[in-house]
Amino acid sequence: MTRPSALEEGVVKEMKPLKRFFGKPLFVVRCLLASIPCSGVLCASSETTKPNILLILADDLSWFDLGCYGSKDVRTPNIDKLAREGIIFTDAYTATAMCSPTRQQLYTGLFPVRSGAMANHSSVKPGTKSIAHHLSELGYQVFLSGKEHFGPSESFPFIKREGLKIPSGPAPFCLVLASRKPHDGWPKAKGYAPGKLTVPPYLVDNEETRRALARYFTEITQLDDDVGTLMTDLKAEKKEKDTLVIFTSEQGSAFYGGKWTCYDRGLKTAFIVKWPGRIKPASKSDALIQYVDVVPTLVEIAGGNPRQVDTGRKGAPGGNNGFDGNSFLKVLRGESKEHNSYVYGVHTMQGAWIGGPYPIRSVRDKKYKFIWNPMHERAFVNFNNVGNRLKCWQSWLRDAQTNPRAAAIVRRWVKRPEIEFYDTEKDPFELNDLAKNPDYAEPIKRMKRQLESWMIQQGDRGIETELSNPKSSKEGLWEPRLEKYYKANKDSYDFIFGRLNKK
Repeated sequence: MTRPSALEEGVVKEMKPLKRFFGKPLFVVRCLLASIPCSGVLCASSETTKPNILLILADDLSWFDLGCYGSKDVRTPNIDKLAREGIIFTDAYTATAMCSPTRQQLYTGLFPVRSGAMANHSSVKPGTKSIAHHLSELGYQVFLSGKEHFGPSESFPFIKREGLKIPSGPAPFCLVLASRKPHDGWPKAKGYAPGKLTVPPYLVDNEETRRALARYFTEITQLDDDVGTLMTDLKAEKKEKDTLVIFTSEQGSAFYGGKWTCYDRGLKTAFIVKWPGRIKPASKSDALIQYVDVVPTLVEIAGGNPRQVDTGRKGAPGGNNGFDGNSFLKVLRGESKEHNSYVYGVHTMQGAWIGGPYPIRSVRDKKYKFIWNPMHERAFVNFNNVGNRLKCWQSWLRDAQTNPRAAAIVRRWVKRPEIEFYDTEKDPFELNDLAKNPDYAEPIKRMKRQLESWMIQQGDRGIETELSNPKSSKEGLWEPRLEKYYKANKDSYDFIFGRLNKK
């Protein structure tokens, strides 16, 4: 029999005088506790229990493109089922809407500037530790299957696996299933009619955009099929009841205005947790959480103390080598409805093949978003524009010459003011900039101070930090294409920006 928990020991002590009536008190106590129904979000469990952990990570999936988050177009029955069986977080965020920085903050519990993994295709600083270290020290086998996009290997010593299979064996496992879906490079559309889809208001609604959406939605459904396969195998391995499952969507899709920005459609992420017998099914939380909170939470669930963990990096908020994030286990338990007061965003175009330098910083509470674009004089551009990768950007430039709404969307993506400010409750797609509205002077001032304080704590010097990130080795290959792109589209750009500047 396993060692009794503190709760069990306390009840056994009180029952000792009745031993002659009940026989073995510990056995009786466990039978009684097992018969008590759950209440709240998290049910009571033995302190010695170490659940298996399955973390499913999508790749460039906008949080609102899932049925359980309100999509009327995309079919995601397996992810929706997971949501019904667990808790949905409606205010979960990554701090960077790019693949490599997002994954490395999720695995380390550290924000990008402090860890060193700020640019895309970058690595954390030597000596940085990750979930693979922390959970291994608590008795877990820590696996990764799928996409990596991190480094150096010493900081991420996962046991590598392939496919959609659940680990076997008696030891508790943590499996990170890092999908490559639905990253752009989408397949041919199947089961989605472009003309019947809903086009969000930050995209130009035309035939090319709709065709791209149909292909993107097709790959989301393929991802959902993979989630179903994992859940089926988990049940076949008889580990469903002993496994905590997390599904999260990473940053937003590659559609313009999502990934590579600090808007909610880039930084906000779907986040679902299922923990049979612990989390009440069909729960919902609006607590503000970030990816840097995930590892501290898992460490605490695994029986460790996240406040005593050495991340390998100095400069924690408490002044030691700890995490930037904090465990939200109390939210899962139903003991708290709140977590963070603010969540943050940091972005660089350095290292992203083409488009740098272009720094962006942001801070958000439950209502407002403050965005700072330090080098706003520059036009924003990346390889999706230059390469027309989604096969719809050139159509936007075409339509913008005759369609004022299309011109406004293009200009919003390419040319931004230094300060942006949004009421995300009234304006969830952040299309109505309130930065110059005097009615919002006080919250703008408060949010600006909060962002500056966080940047100081992280050692972030804005433009100086931006320029400290090395350029991509591929930038030289893209510069001729960028020059050719601007030359080919000069008339469109002159027409769009000249026309809007007159209004």
